[in-house]
Amino acid sequence: MKKTIKKIGILTGGGDCPGLNAVIRAVTKSAIVNHGLEVFGIEDGYAGLIEKRGHELTQVQVSGILTLGGTILGTSNRADPFRVPVVAGKKIVFEDHSDQAIEHFRQWGLDVLVAVGGDGTLSIANQLCQKGIPVVGIPKTIDNDLSGTDYTFGFHTAVSIATEAVDRLHTTAAAHHRIMILEVMGRNAGWIALHSGSAGGADIILIPEMPYSLDAIFAAVKKRAQHGKKFSLIVVAEGAKEKGGKVIMRKKDLKNPYPVKLGGVGAYLADKIEQLTGLETRSANLGHIQRGGSPVPSDRNLGTLFGTHAVELIRQQKWGQMVCLHGSVITSIPIEQAVDKLKLVTADNPLVQACEAVGISFGR
Repeated sequence: MKKTIKKIGILTGGGDCPGLNAVIRAVTKSAIVNHGLEVFGIEDGYAGLIEKRGHELTQVQVSGILTLGGTILGTSNRADPFRVPVVAGKKIVFEDHSDQAIEHFRQWGLDVLVAVGGDGTLSIANQLCQKGIPVVGIPKTIDNDLSGTDYTFGFHTAVSIATEAVDRLHTTAAAHHRIMILEVMGRNAGWIALHSGSAGGADIILIPEMPYSLDAIFAAVKKRAQHGKKFSLIVVAEGAKEKGGKVIMRKKDLKNPYPVKLGGVGAYLADKIEQLTGLETRSANLGHIQRGGSPVPSDRNLGTLFGTHAVELIRQQKWGQMVCLHGSVITSIPIEQAVDKLKLVTADNPLVQACEAVGISFGR
């Protein structure tokens, strides 16, 4: 028997992402205008659910936020109600506070939770659903590595920003006859590096899915130099690693669900290339610039499509589902299917094959 839905809770978890406000706006406006529902914004992702922090969302509050980056609700990539870090003496232990989070959900009078996030956020949402909380998921990640959807909003904005950076490095590389390396985000998946490297005309693209050989990189840049090319461009994902080697780690944060903080592979490669080839090499790390700023039109539209479809799933009371894009169709799949495994770049990907066809090396 279907229950009466009166009040929706929404949170944005994980890293911030261009297009989150478009989703918040779409959920809030379509729920209020079309179905007469109340919408409640949970602050700072699951941290707000654990600590009971949130506020009502109205049409006025979400007016004018479509073009804004970030999220008006705040977010957290640390908070997990099933794994709350607690300092015990000199150690950090993790406690399950999910019952407390569920009690807050009920005290607010919420009937359903809309969880907007990547694999971590949606995995937690799936666990809450298994404990009896009606949940609808919306996929968000600039890495585009969530299974079950062709694209996640935020990805195209990140690619646009990274491509502009490649374009800008192109001119300074040519002027100084240098090898320029751009390090972009991508812990496990190389979608940003692949798409921005291809669009920006990079000579070498290095991604986590394809461990690189230093010899292959040296050979590629030397070959260009021998053919009169006085500069080379390399785009590398932060999670790329040498064959038989490990990822380059910046630091560890034991309180974070992803304790290993990546960063530095660009600088590592710059040193190696310059030492072993004698070619002047510089690196730039784009970092969090990829996450910031106004979303491109396609991400605004995708966020709007995802948000309105999530409300439709709520109307139909299809719990445990994640909104997704298949071709040009907005549909849904079970959340557990979406988070079962990451969507990674494969060697037979058409864009990989096209890049290799025009002479771009993947360091293999």
